[in-house]
Amino acid sequence: MIDKSKRRVARKMRHIRVRKEVKGTPERLRLNVYRSLNHIYAQVIDDNKGHTLVSASTLEPELKTQLKGLKKTEEAKIIGKIIAERAVLKGISKVVFDRGGYKFHGRVKALAEGAKEGGLQF
Repeated sequence: MIDKSKRRVARKMRHIRVRKEVKGTPERLRLNVYRSLNHIYAQVIDDNKGHTLVSASTLEPELKTQLKGLKKTEEAKIIGKIIAERAVLKGISKVVFDRGGYKFHGRVKALAEGAKEGGLQF
């Protein structure tokens, strides 16, 4: 059985490989995803300036009541919609999806689908 530290290192290596190809530009900013055991986080990042422009996560106090009692994939889809709404309000419509070394499956896929439904173009 693979232990947690090896799994973490393997994900980091996959993320480095993905980041070689996925670069945000001023026209298409980068939508980054981080998935922990219990929560999911999303950020829209300007790679040229190194600034986070928009973020959303399941830890936000105003979202806790909305997310209570939902499955993790349902929570991720809602977070995707929220990040898309916040990005559209800031004038961001096109992004590059950075899956963060995770498989495009489950919660990561649900977040991407929610962001697409919310109005972001990948």
